[in-house]
Amino acid sequence: MAKLNNSWKNWAGNQSCSPSAIERPVTQRQLRDIVKQAAVDGKKVRAVGSGHSFTAVACTDHVMISLEHLNMVRAIDSPNNTVTVQAGIDLAHLSTRLAEAGLAMTNLGDIAYQTLAGAVSTGTHGTGAGFTGLAGQIRKLRLVDARGELVECSAVENPELFRMARVGLGVFGIITEITLAVEPAFNLHAVEAPYPISEVRANWLNDVADNDHYEFFWIPGTDQAMTKRNRRTSQPPNPQPRVKRFVDKILGENIAFGAMASAARVRPSLIPKLRAKLVDSVATAEFTDESHKVFASPRWVKFVEMEYSVAIEDVPAILQRIDDAVRDADLDLLFPVEVRAAAADDIPLSTAFGRASGYIAVHRAKGIAYRPYFELVEAIMDEFNGRPHWGKMHFQTAASLADRYPEWDAFQQVRAEHDPTAMFSNDYTDRVLGPVLAG
Repeated sequence: MAKLNNSWKNWAGNQSCSPSAIERPVTQRQLRDIVKQAAVDGKKVRAVGSGHSFTAVACTDHVMISLEHLNMVRAIDSPNNTVTVQAGIDLAHLSTRLAEAGLAMTNLGDIAYQTLAGAVSTGTHGTGAGFTGLAGQIRKLRLVDARGELVECSAVENPELFRMARVGLGVFGIITEITLAVEPAFNLHAVEAPYPISEVRANWLNDVADNDHYEFFWIPGTDQAMTKRNRRTSQPPNPQPRVKRFVDKILGENIAFGAMASAARVRPSLIPKLRAKLVDSVATAEFTDESHKVFASPRWVKFVEMEYSVAIEDVPAILQRIDDAVRDADLDLLFPVEVRAAAADDIPLSTAFGRASGYIAVHRAKGIAYRPYFELVEAIMDEFNGRPHWGKMHFQTAASLADRYPEWDAFQQVRAEHDPTAMFSNDYTDRVLGPVLAG
């Protein structure tokens, strides 16, 4: 049953709204009835998962549908390496269930709190030049359309809807089930170590090619980067000792870093000293563990993030531009830039559509003004035909984005066909996609 006069905030606390109702269906039938009633009432509908998007993609002052109870594993098909799940399952729970069945997701991001539907709909990608984002692993979708009807789509059934809806920002309907391609469980040999940022930039393409999953973290204005090289291995797990993992991942990356972020928020003049201490405290590590335990890390410190996809070969030049711009603007930063890679895909509104992509993400701690820094970085990204992550902060509009996606017009046509009354739109989709095309 709906609860009236609700307020909702995302995880970072930078987005909020007051839906007229928040519905929490426990069955597909209930979800269909909610959408049908909203159509009768002339209400718009938006789905929400864990609220880990930094944009207002889930916000609405009409009907919000939480997928929190639609979170079950429906079927695991080990012989064919697929899993069918309800859309509200979170990535951590899904990874655990797959591991129990001797399977694993091909790739994951470094946070596993998101629901699967939210992650794929906004283009979550992980890292690895040989692997697409999560949406590229989808084999079948089921969604509730604007009529309240269940629609199946795949490469052979409603193929155009399938192509678009995998990264669809929720504008084609409410995803209820997803069938993913998975693979036999695998371990990752992880090597984490600092290197001079000049070497990291120079070796970017080689390091991406030489490691299955490669990323690094670097604070503009400093000379060191923390690299993470993950290679698939047949060797058995040899995880970090519990004490070291606690010191590195919990005490260092969360508790101590959180204290630094809080101090910086209260006294910004401390940032240079805190930054120097942070860079000096970077620890090396080498271990082997199950893939999902290596991919994702706990994240307790709340922040706001912007991320852009660019052509993979442009990453080093862009990082130099960011470093120069930050120094020129005399910005004091504490949160690192995160740099990753992904293979090209064929999903029209994927940030990796048609090109091997590098991803550059910038962050600010919750409570610290982010706009000056993000606008500075975005101006550089614009020069390189950057595509913003749909679930992370940016200041683009449909007018500025249309030319960056070769199949933009095709996406809009399919959207108009499946949601002619714009039931699944909100202010954010109106800004970044524009209004639904007239029939």
